Amino acid sequence: MSILDDARPGMDLDIRPQDDLFGHVNGTWLAQTEIPSDRSSWGPFVQLADQAEEDVRVIITELAQTAGASGDEDARKIADLFNSFMDTERVEAAGLAPAQPLIDAVAGLRDVRDVAAFLGEFERIGGYGLFGSYVDTDSKQSDRYLFHVVQGGLGLPDESYYRDDKFAEIRTAYVAYLARLLTLGGHPDPAAAAQRILDLDTELAKGHWERAETRDVQKTYNLMTADELKALCPAFDWDAYITNLGGHLSGEHATVAEVVVKQPSYLEHLSGVLESQPIEAWRDWFLSRVLRSAAPYLTEAFVETNFDFYGRTLSGTPELRARWKRAVSFVEGAMGEAVGKEYVARHFPPASKAMMDELVANLLAAYRQSISKLDWMTDETKERAYDKLATFRPKIGYPERFRDYSALVVVPDDLVANAQAAAGFETDRQLAKIGSPVDRDEWFMLPQTVNAYYNPGTNEICFPAGILQKPFFSPDALEAENYGGIGAVIGHEVGHGFDDQGAQYDGDGNLNDWWTADDKAAFEVKSKALIAQYDGFSPRNLPGEHVNGALTVGENIGDLGGLTIAHTAFQIAQGGAASLEDRTKLFLNWAYVWRTKRRLEQEQQYLTIDPHSPPEFRANIVRNLDEFHEVFGTAPGDGLWLEPEDRVRIW
Repeated sequence: MSILDDARPGMDLDIRPQDDLFGHVNGTWLAQTEIPSDRSSWGPFVQLADQAEEDVRVIITELAQTAGASGDEDARKIADLFNSFMDTERVEAAGLAPAQPLIDAVAGLRDVRDVAAFLGEFERIGGYGLFGSYVDTDSKQSDRYLFHVVQGGLGLPDESYYRDDKFAEIRTAYVAYLARLLTLGGHPDPAAAAQRILDLDTELAKGHWERAETRDVQKTYNLMTADELKALCPAFDWDAYITNLGGHLSGEHATVAEVVVKQPSYLEHLSGVLESQPIEAWRDWFLSRVLRSAAPYLTEAFVETNFDFYGRTLSGTPELRARWKRAVSFVEGAMGEAVGKEYVARHFPPASKAMMDELVANLLAAYRQSISKLDWMTDETKERAYDKLATFRPKIGYPERFRDYSALVVVPDDLVANAQAAAGFETDRQLAKIGSPVDRDEWFMLPQTVNAYYNPGTNEICFPAGILQKPFFSPDALEAENYGGIGAVIGHEVGHGFDDQGAQYDGDGNLNDWWTADDKAAFEVKSKALIAQYDGFSPRNLPGEHVNGALTVGENIGDLGGLTIAHTAFQIAQGGAASLEDRTKLFLNWAYVWRTKRRLEQEQQYLTIDPHSPPEFRANIVRNLDEFHEVFGTAPGDGLWLEPEDRVRIW
């Protein structure tokens, strides 16, 4: 049975594809499907993730049974991680004790300098505080790693949650959640402290850039020396923070000898907040962070309190996921590549990798063909686009070298210690990159992940084994279905190399203006047209709300180019003679892979923070493709009809 046949039961034939391709393919399924009680959304992506989770559970269970006999250290550690999570009797008996050292450290904070020292220690073992930090390649010198600092510090999903009236009820629920959490943590006046934490969060949020603005890769590239960083945020003791994080203050591996600050005005604002707020308020604030960070590994009361707000209130998910599922996620977070190595051996046949090589080659050839036909780009810029295309590095299935976990210390009977050890191991791994050669073989997703990515700093496209299954890809599927599924995903990820962000990076992964002024202007006109188009879209389940075209433009460009190029690549694969029936199946499978039903709470949250458009608009981006209008014979008055001059075509 083909993928298309599998999809037919969920189709709504009363909805014409010319009016709403997403509704035509998925309408009946949307009306009849119940989202599982432990999920905030449902559809092929989540179903594949669930299957991968079950597959990983089998692997972990079998490794646990054989670890002792085999002497395999990775297997023993995986077993100990899983078993320590599943040992609920020990977790309940331990109570709050595993978090007590951090609670005591927060109680002992005397001044702002102590805050910085504590935050370094806390972040090193998996906590989070006033800002985000990570190690990545330098966007203007991609052969080296740098420490990056990004705005942060909020307990709610976005700065708009602290100021927008439509989130007032969530703010009230947030304060109630904090009061419950602090009560469990032994705070003497939890209600008053919860309000102080919201007030402090709100002050931090005032310094945040709006989410769409954070996508500007030029504005967010601010290279600073350590002295400049300290001058920008003088109230924060950067030396104490870096030392306790496990970094270096000097030498070739100095952590912030140079640093990229993504939103400098936030750090400037943070310095003022640090100076203006009393240390008592910071003690409350950090206590809430310690308790929230530890909650998944503490007693059922903590787990349930945390889930009630972040799961039920924010995402609308009624039921906490089964403990074994959370245990699998914990193991994958700690030793994901060790599990992935076994996953690939069991679930990713070599034939799939060979077929994917061919698909990628056809997609890249299709991009080259498409670029050659662009009427808005000069030959000079086209040549540079070809150069970038030629340097794309595809990664398919799994890494060439799996990660070495020998330095990770795991014990069989202490869940919090294992969580902190895993976080510390990863912190050390990341900080060690600074001053070391760039590892271009590193993967940023696990093999069992149902997703894909493009990384501009290394100009690579990555397709883990987890997504290389039906309905995206199968050796047994019709070629049209594979091109409408994984072919469009490949095209999407390649398209990120040429979206509003990726187009500013060259083939070596450096921010480098390779466009002529006229070509850049023409590209921006098309991007703005797509932004305006998406600004006008209102989700069917959130009438009156609208998509943020500026926030989603990069992903929309990826979808638009990905599907366009997938269609071209399919024609190449068919020797230019693809039938109308097969082209129809390509578009139908494209709409099927976006079959998604979300709870209203998650829809609202994602509309605010997600750089991806809602699934219905991802599927219905077909309105911009001449090929779609040709295949389905659309006409003026149809729901997806756009006048030819209004269709946005970039690549």
